[in-house]
Order: sequence, then structure tokens, then C-alpha cells
Amino acid sequence: MKGLAPVAAALAALALWPVAHAEETQHQALAKDILAELVAINTAPSGGPDIRPAAQAMASRLRNAGFPADDIAIVGATDRIVNVVARYRSSHATERPLLMMAHMDVVEGLASDWTVEPYKLTEKDGWWYGRGTTDNKAGAAMLVANFIRLKREGFDPNRDLIIMLTGDEETTGAGANLLATQHRELIDAEYALNTDGGMVITAEDGKPQAFVVQTAEKMYVSYVFEATDPGGHSSLPRPDSAISRLSRALVALEEFNFPIDLNETSRAFFRLYAPLAEPEARPLLQAVLDDPADPALSSRLVNYPYYNSLARTTCVATMLEGGHAENALPQTARATVNCRVLPQSTAAATEKALYGIARKEDVTVTEIAPPTPSPPSPLDPEIVDPITRLADEFWPGIPVIPEMSTGATDGLYVRNAGIPVYGVSAIAEFPGDPRAHGQDERIRPESYYDALEYLYRLVKTLSQD
Repeated sequence: MKGLAPVAAALAALALWPVAHAEETQHQALAKDILAELVAINTAPSGGPDIRPAAQAMASRLRNAGFPADDIAIVGATDRIVNVVARYRSSHATERPLLMMAHMDVVEGLASDWTVEPYKLTEKDGWWYGRGTTDNKAGAAMLVANFIRLKREGFDPNRDLIIMLTGDEETTGAGANLLATQHRELIDAEYALNTDGGMVITAEDGKPQAFVVQTAEKMYVSYVFEATDPGGHSSLPRPDSAISRLSRALVALEEFNFPIDLNETSRAFFRLYAPLAEPEARPLLQAVLDDPADPALSSRLVNYPYYNSLARTTCVATMLEGGHAENALPQTARATVNCRVLPQSTAAATEKALYGIARKEDVTVTEIAPPTPSPPSPLDPEIVDPITRLADEFWPGIPVIPEMSTGATDGLYVRNAGIPVYGVSAIAEFPGDPRAHGQDERIRPESYYDALEYLYRLVKTLSQD
């Protein structure tokens, strides 16, 4: 997959740099302004949840830049949870459209947990802090800013370009599902670029190590573990109370490891990334390839959450509730267990394993909602080669590696609609310090601007004669 950019193209890019840089400064300011606007709109559950202010803000940006109102659709999964779909029309389309994806909603950011205000873009110590700065308001802001830039330049692509900004990726995914199943005409495309997948992996010092393209992702499915009991007076405790049994089941779940099971994408990732990993992890990654059934390897791998999640199905308890009175034995205790299932596995196999753990403590297991499988996208040279050539111009010498995302994105609904999806966020991140969904989410300005320019040039490469 690795390729070097032609020398002539590199020299041409250098020759044009002073002009491009002058234009880029204005574009960077616009992109930062859009990101700041989006971060300031609370699209987490505590914000309503109401995605309409963010959707209307992005639609207004595009209308003010000259996009016809008829080419901007706000489509709701509910009255408040809405999506924005915008189309950049070609005057001479010879190819099928190109779809670009991001989401506007975010996971809750509690001010009491953060050292800065979550819903404000704050510059501090060389970083921009704010909920959504990496997941995934940065992607949404970049797509809108690049659409405006292309419009200002009068760019005439050889295919229609489509932006899809969804409103509930972090919860039900109903918005993407709605667009893929009931409004297919709005997003129909030859393939899609997803800013919610892939990245530029860096070392701890920020040095780029690999450009990751998400071509597959795990299935998302959650279960309820529940223990019930007649209860009684708290002055007469028993060792088999509902909370006690549930607690023992959750400890057993934590100690349980699904088998290591590599697929084509994850095997390629480990093979290509092993030489670049932190020195202490390199033998481990090689061992994953050589002998994945080694029990000692399985227990060591869990100390590296990112690599561990790439190699196996994972399940973890994420929410707890139980009891009904301070002075009574609990009649119920429940936990939500979230699983990320390998695409070559099934939810049924995962549930069977969970049941084997829970039944020993007389705890029931109930699937909350059926998962949506996500077939891997083909490594089509028509899309992979331009991604690779351009990545080498921006980050010379680093390999381009396919990745199976450990999480789930709206891409699964688009893939299931028959549109291949490629995660190319191009944002540089150190996997050892993940901030998405956590405290003090942040992004380096230079990482944001590099990704902004990369996506701009990639879209032009994929849509010009």
C-alpha cells in the first residue's frame, strides 16, 4: 500500500507554497472559527439533547457562502435530533458522487471533571481544549470549511460532493440509519470518506509514525446484567444479595478475555505497525502474529488497551444501578455491559460467552438492541492509492496502514447501504493518551490544520478531471 509521491508533483507543490500559504491562513482562521462555534454548542445529552442549533449554524455557514437552499437538507430522526446533508454540485459530472462524513453530537463533558470549560474552545499550553475537538466536531468543521473554500475558489468537480453531518452517532445512530435507508438519494455515492475514523499515529513526542485508514470496524452491542432477589431488612444481610451477585459477575467479566482472533485488516495492521510500536511492545505485537493462542500472550496484551482491542472482542461494564432503600436488602441490581465485537464474530457468540459468566451468579443477560454488522471496505486502489500518495507528501516516509476501528461509527450504516467507507481523519494523535469521551479532550492546532489541508487536497484529487 505504501507509495512515494512523484518528484515532479512534490516540486510543484513547493513552488506553489507561498501562494497556497497566503490563502491557507485565511482558511485556517475560518476553520478555527467554525470549530469554536461548534464546540460552544452543547450537543451532549445535557444540551437537550438538541442538535438543531448546531445543524442550523452549519447550514447557515453554507448558505452564506453561496450554496443554494435546495442543496442543503436538514433531516430529522426526531424533532430535535437532526442531520445536515449538503451537496456541492458539479456542472459536468462524469463520476458518481463522493460522500464525506462527520457527526455533530458529543459524549457528555462534565465541567466538574474538566480543568477547563468543556463547551468552549480554550487554547492552553499549545493545545485546543473542548468537547468534540477530536470526536468529531473537528471533522464537521473541516468539511464545512473546505466546502466554503472550494466554493470561493470556483472549483468545478467531476462529481457531486456531499457532506453528511449526523446528530446521534454517539447514541443510537438512528440519523445515519435514516439517511441510508429512507433518504438514500441524499447520500448515494461511489464511496465515502469518514472523518470519524483513522488518524496519524504519533509517538509520545509527537513524531508521526503511521497514517491509519479505517477500513473496518467492530460491531457495537450492549447487554443488561440483572440480579433480582426478594430483598429484606438490611439488619439481616446475606452473602447472595442482588448487589453481591452482580458484583461477582462483573469481576468475573473483567477477568475474562475473549480469544485473540485476527482478520485480514488487523493482521495487516500488526504486521506493518509492529516495527513502529513502542520498544517494549514490539515483541508482543510480533507474538500476536506468531502465536495468538498463547495463554501468556493473552494476559499480557490486556496491558495495552489499543492493541488488545484490535485483537479481540471486548466487553466492559459501563453503568450501574441497584437497590431501593438505604435500610433494605436490594431487590434488583443492574449493570450495562458494552461490547465491541469483531466483524468476523457474531453477537450471538458474544452473548453466549457473557451468559456463561453471569449464570454462575444467577445473573441474567439481556441484549438491549440488536447490533448492525459492518462489512469491511475493499482496499480499492482507486481510493487507497491517492490516500497513500498524498499522505506521503504530508508525512514523508511513514507507512499507510489499514485499521479496524475499535469503536463503531456511522460508517457501519453507510457500509450496509453498499457504500464503501474509508476513515481518513488525518488528525495526528498519540494512542497512549486518548482523550475522546474523556476528560480534557484536546487537539493540537497544527494537527487540525494539517488534517484540514490534507482533506481539502484529497477531495480535489478524487474529484477533478
